[in-house]
Parts: sequence; structure tokens; C-alpha cells
Amino acid sequence: MSALTPAEIVAELDRYIVGQHRAKRAVAIALRNRWRRQNLPPALRDEVAPKNIIMIGPTGVGKTEIARRLARLAQAPFIKVEASKYTEVGYVGRDVESMIRDLTEQAVNMVKAEMTAQVRERADAIAEERLLDLLLPRRHGEAFTSSTLEEIAPDASRDATREKLRAQLRAGKLEDRLIEVELAAAGGPMVQLFGGQGMEEVGMNLQNMLSQMMPGRTRRRRVKVGEARKLIAQDEAQKLIDMDEAVAQAVQRVENAGIVFLDELDKVAGREGGHGPDVSREGVQRDLLPIVEGSAVTTKYGSVRTDHILFIAAGAFHVAKPSDLIPELQGRFPIRVELEPLTREDFVRILSEPENALVRQYTELLQTEGVRLRFTPEAVEAVAEIASQVNQRTENIGARRLYTIMEKLLDEVSFQAPDWRGKEIVIDAEYVHTRLAEVLKDEDLSRYIL
Repeated sequence: MSALTPAEIVAELDRYIVGQHRAKRAVAIALRNRWRRQNLPPALRDEVAPKNIIMIGPTGVGKTEIARRLARLAQAPFIKVEASKYTEVGYVGRDVESMIRDLTEQAVNMVKAEMTAQVRERADAIAEERLLDLLLPRRHGEAFTSSTLEEIAPDASRDATREKLRAQLRAGKLEDRLIEVELAAAGGPMVQLFGGQGMEEVGMNLQNMLSQMMPGRTRRRRVKVGEARKLIAQDEAQKLIDMDEAVAQAVQRVENAGIVFLDELDKVAGREGGHGPDVSREGVQRDLLPIVEGSAVTTKYGSVRTDHILFIAAGAFHVAKPSDLIPELQGRFPIRVELEPLTREDFVRILSEPENALVRQYTELLQTEGVRLRFTPEAVEAVAEIASQVNQRTENIGARRLYTIMEKLLDEVSFQAPDWRGKEIVIDAEYVHTRLAEVLKDEDLSRYIL
């Protein structure tokens, strides 16, 4: 659990996201409250519920990015879902509990990755021994026809031969030699048949039952030594991991640190009428309610409680308002924070200030081709101005407009980069206006291209 203070959390978010200070403060406090809760006496700890948040603002202003970066800071399982997708089929589309199953699956993968890193050195050592067994079978008197093995003295002892092979293996001299490896197969065909997204409880129980009944299968592959080393190391790492412990840790992490980002909540807001789409929207809200309130969701890893999962909802709320949600759901999102639309000055900062700034991304991408790309301050101002104008004239999609404009602006450079190795390309205001002038003149064309 992250022990960062709210000020430190905001500072970390500032490295990647421009503006939106109120939203950053709200999520920083929510994250710090999780750490505080973990330090309470057990009896009181269970009584403290997370303060769920609704972010209100147009698309492209940073709602999703704030939630995603927050999860990375907390090293917490994170999933983004669109509330509107639960209305796609009939009154409700996919089972809303699937978001918790997906979150648990992600947590298991996260814990497995951490455990794999811990046993990597041991797995690599075992993989080396298995490779040597394949290169030098344990049966005595076997003839060696490989040119690599012919270099080894025929009268050398088996141990000496093995050590010479080890030295060659570590030196990378055997990387291209083909060998046949045997690896564990990923589940039987019947298990695979019942896997997949949106799996219902019956399907999960059947999958678990079949996986226990089906014997472990292996598959043989003929690959180069370099690839075999990676495959065998992965195989051995899986054997070294205690899956029961991994699942237990993952479930605990979901229940105490999981974050669900529920986008497009405004699309399911609505309580009027008794038929048509309003029934669908209210039905989704009522299905969401027990999960947000706290309930037990059945997953293939066991029961997962949602009482202390943090839900961050978001939506533009241009037509619907948070007050259009059913009262019970409103009460489960006590914190409301409005995000400001992005201005021209914000675009200038987004292009150049954050660690993942767009100008830096394109500069580094083209540097891989040996092309030095340099943006003048005037060029950055021009791109920001154009993005602001297009957002005002057409649909306001916030910072996402910058991606479209930068792609159009650097289309020629990106295409020709392999032939321009060693060149320096200066992007100034004149270049920006020249490349985008035609599109900007034709408002109808800019609606399609920018």
C-alpha cells in the first residue's frame, strides 16, 4: 500500500497530467485514506468505506489518465469499464459483476509477474541445466554429430564436456542451434472451450472442475537455443510459483486496493419513464448498486468482496446530471469534482512539460531512425492554437486533438525518416501553418481529418 502523502501524490500526477488540480487533490486524498484505513484497529477498519468519486468533465481533459496514474502509484489492480456497454443487449448487456472478475484476473497476473521476477534467477539456472541436458543427453556413448560438439575432444569426460558446453552456451555460441523442447501445455481443449470473457458462474465452476480432472499435458517444439532458453525459463518460473499464495495475495489486493474506473456513467443516468431506454439505464444502475455498496462476487479464484474497492466514475454530464442517478447510487459517490476544459495555454504545457509530452515522444521516436527533430517554441504555440481552434469549431475532444494534429503535421517526416538518417528537421511556426493550412481553411475537411 502506497504511503505517499496527498501532496506527494499530486506532485507525481503533475509529472504526467497538466492542470486539473481539484481532481488530483480528490484522488490523492482518497488514496491516502486507504493507507490510513490500513493503520486502523481491525474492528474499525472494516467500518471505514472508501469515498468514491465522480469526475465531471468533457472528453480528453484527463479523467482516465488521472485514475490510471493513481493506480500505478498505488501499485493497485486497475480496470477501466464503460457503464454504457452494460445496456447493449436487452435491458442489461454483459453481467456487471464481470468487472470484478476482470479486476481479479488482472491482480492475479500482477502478483504472478512479481513472483516470477523473484524466482527469475533460480528459473534461469534450472533452464540452463535443462538446456545442457538437451544438448548433452544423459545416455552414455551417444554419438554427437553437431559441428559444435565435434570441437570438443572425444576423450573428454562427460562432466568436462558439459562444462565446455556451458561455457559455449553462456558465450552465446549455441544460440542458433535447433533443439526440441518439451513444455507444459496451457490447459486441455475442454478447459479452453469454457474459458473467455463474460463467463458465468456455472461456466467457471465447470472450468475449475474440468481443469482438475484433465491431466497435465505437454507439447513439443523445435526451436533455436536462444528461444528455448526463454521458454524453458518461463516454464520453470511457473513451476516455482505457489499459485495458491499468488491467488490469496491477488484477492486481498483487489479487496483492499482495487480501483475500478467506471466511465460514461452519465450514459446510464435517467429515472424517468417506465419503458424503453430509461428502463435499461436504470436497470444498469440497480445492477451496479450492490457492487458499489459492497457484495461478494464469485470468480474462478473464489469469492471477492467489493466493500473496499475504490470506484472512480466519470462522465461529461452535458445532458444528464449526477442528480439524475438513482438516489442510492448517488449516495455511494459522495465526492464530486468538476474538471475544467483545456485552454490553449494548457495545450502548450501538454505538448512540452510532462515527462510523456507529445513533442518528446515524437522526438525520441524519430531519433531511433537517426533523425534529429527540433520544435521551436513558436511551433508549439502554433500547434496549441490550431488544436484550440479546431476544438471550438468542431467537437471538443480535449487533448486528444493534439494527437491528430501532430500525426498530420509529421506525416511526411515519419514517412521519409529512414531515408533522412543524420538530418536535423526543424519544426517552426511556418512549417506548422504550411502543413496544416489547407485543412484549416476547409472547415468541412478539418472535421474529417483533424
